[in-house]
Amino acid sequence: MPRSEAERITPGLLRSWPLPRPTGSKRSRGDVVVVGGARRSPGAALLAGRAALRVGAGRLTLAVGASVAEAVAVALPESGVVPLAETRSGAVRGAAVRSASGDLAAARAILVGPGLDDAGETARMLHEVGRAAGRDATLVLDAYALGALAGHRRLAGRTPRILTPNEQEASILLGRDVRDLDAATVELARRYRAVVSCFGRIASPEGRLLTTGDGDPGLGTSGSGDALAGAIAGLAARGCRPLQAAVWGTHLHTAAGASLSRSVGALGYLAGEIVDRLVVELDALS
Repeated sequence: MPRSEAERITPGLLRSWPLPRPTGSKRSRGDVVVVGGARRSPGAALLAGRAALRVGAGRLTLAVGASVAEAVAVALPESGVVPLAETRSGAVRGAAVRSASGDLAAARAILVGPGLDDAGETARMLHEVGRAAGRDATLVLDAYALGALAGHRRLAGRTPRILTPNEQEASILLGRDVRDLDAATVELARRYRAVVSCFGRIASPEGRLLTTGDGDPGLGTSGSGDALAGAIAGLAARGCRPLQAAVWGTHLHTAAGASLSRSVGALGYLAGEIVDRLVVELDALS
């Protein structure tokens, strides 16, 4: 198979590929639902949800474990919250996502994964999400949702998908070690018929490959992937097609890291600071 040549993502490329023009209504900028937030890690869903709002999504719903739902609602008053039943150990039950079926049906973007911690329950959840998602929704899969997808390409139905694996998750999805990130990202996109964002590389199922480069080392911090997945989901909610959402979201995430490395330090800035920087980087491209 011929090797895809990577296109460098630049501000000029992005300005030539403008985002859908916003209007005054939050409904016009789309609903995004984040499904995650098990008892042990509710902050992952919070970070992803805040990132979606920071890039301009109109309306946010967080479907999280029942034991943390009240705290999540207080921590992020800008969101609606749907409590989901849990297992005895605090994992979110897969079938419980039916409680959010109305929100899923209305959503333009659905992000599954941030803060989930049970592969079996997540697999059941993806099946339910695929059944409930509206015809025009984009499904973004991160973290445990990627592990559930591995070897089960049809899980979650035929909804357009964006995958956001790190290197370890990419290895799980491919079933082997990753030695060449460019080639692995293209292979993942083709194998799973999805747009894939992996460590600054974005590939389409047709073989197009774009890159921001490896990014700032400080981006390798807890919660950074949740910020990336949330930004991509937020842009999809605004009406971006999957490749555009992934390219813009990955660029904003990388640019936020570069800016924070200058203003805070090469290491030690937090995922919450990445989230808050997204809107600044987005405005710089307007």
